[in-house]
Amino acid sequence: QELLVESGGGLVPPGGSLKVSCATSEGIFSNYIMGWYRQGPGNERELVADITPGGSANYADSVKGRFTISRDNAENTVHLQMNSLDPEDTAIYYCHARHPIAAVSVWGQGTPVTVSS
Repeated sequence: QELLVESGGGLVPPGGSLKVSCATSEGIFSNYIMGWYRQGPGNERELVADITPGGSANYADSVKGRFTISRDNAENTVHLQMNSLDPEDTAIYYCHARHPIAAVSVWGQGTPVTVSS
């Protein structure tokens, strides 16, 4: 059973928008820092954005002003809204949950995002 269930992703033209979502259990959602990482072709996996249980968000410089991470407390889901997409944003996007104190983290399976005309 997957602890982090991702949805969304797909093919979008440059300048377009896309949203990816990650659903999890209430226990993880309420206690873990939720985030999105990505790994593009030939690149290392990098943090895109994360958000604490209290709602404080952190973004990579490359996505500031274009991407927004948010928490849906009713659905135990984290969303990543991606606007003004660029081909450089093409990657597998992975949902990640990290406990802020314990050395425990969980990864999703990944969902592909392709920005191309």
